[in-house]
Amino acid sequence: MAKVILHEADKRGHVNHGWLNTWHSFSFASWYDPAKVHFGMLRVLNDDTVAAGSGFGKHPHDNMEIITVVIDGALEHKDSMGHTQAIQPNEVQVMSAGTGILHSEYNHNPHKPVSLFQIWIFPDKKMVEPRYDQRLFPEADRNNKLQMLVSPIDNNDEGLKIHQQAWIYRTSLSKGNSVNSTLHSKNHGCYIFVIEGQIMVDGKTLNRRDALGIYDTDSVVITAEEQSDVLVLEVPMQ
Repeated sequence: MAKVILHEADKRGHVNHGWLNTWHSFSFASWYDPAKVHFGMLRVLNDDTVAAGSGFGKHPHDNMEIITVVIDGALEHKDSMGHTQAIQPNEVQVMSAGTGILHSEYNHNPHKPVSLFQIWIFPDKKMVEPRYDQRLFPEADRNNKLQMLVSPIDNNDEGLKIHQQAWIYRTSLSKGNSVNSTLHSKNHGCYIFVIEGQIMVDGKTLNRRDALGIYDTDSVVITAEEQSDVLVLEVPMQ
């Protein structure tokens, strides 16, 4: 029988710094919950809103696969590899931090906040050469189907590449429609996060910003109770 972990939106960690309003699905910075340290190889899923004209100053990362999904507004990224790029809605950025990088992330719009999700996944190789990629994923390509955003670097699947046997999808489901995510391995699990809307998974109703982790299963069916925008993250559990 499948094992299920429910993470309700209002049970996440929450800190409002003024310039940054952030919700943590997993233990992060000063917020710690021993029951929410990670889900398999998924270490961080932060729901961030950065105020107009504010941002994260230059800071280091190493040995982590970092994925950024912008929902609204634009986030400007600068890093020690020489990249300076704005990440717009429907765009996804990946960084393999590897041996180490420095980067900053800023909202240069003086009037509008930027909303984004930042995801950290443990890599399956350490001390790799840092790398960066970014791509636009059109909204039309995820209507009532799974749109692959991220996939392992050693296969030919679509999506931006990371150093882990992990896949990230996004789907926009109309009311009454379903998608079926078939896992690539019996040792994998799925973490399903509702950006907007209401869905049904494994007999459980999930609302905006709720999440459900499920493992010891071959596939997961997601059904929209209303128009919904959903992230689906498949990761090794060990």
